[in-house]
Amino acid sequence: MNKVLLTGRLTRDPELRSLASGSSVATFSVSTYEYGVGREAAEYHNVVVWGRLAEVCGQYLGKGQQVAIEGRLQTRQWDDDRGARHWKTEVV
Repeated sequence: MNKVLLTGRLTRDPELRSLASGSSVATFSVSTYEYGVGREAAEYHNVVVWGRLAEVCGQYLGKGQQVAIEGRLQTRQWDDDRGARHWKTEVV
């Protein structure tokens, strides 16, 4: 099962784009915190939202707002112009 549940704050405003096919896609990042005895650590998660939900996120969400995210993890990989391989893991 590939399921992710996160609660955190947006680190930037969502970036809303429309694709040539007419679909909407919004991207943003969410920070979560882990609290322990004598330490605190932040994690940053990239989030991708599609369709009507992307439009709603672009309209109503903003930097610093607390959100709850439910989705799945997806890892993409690609090679750049210099032949270096890159990976990116996102919550979709």
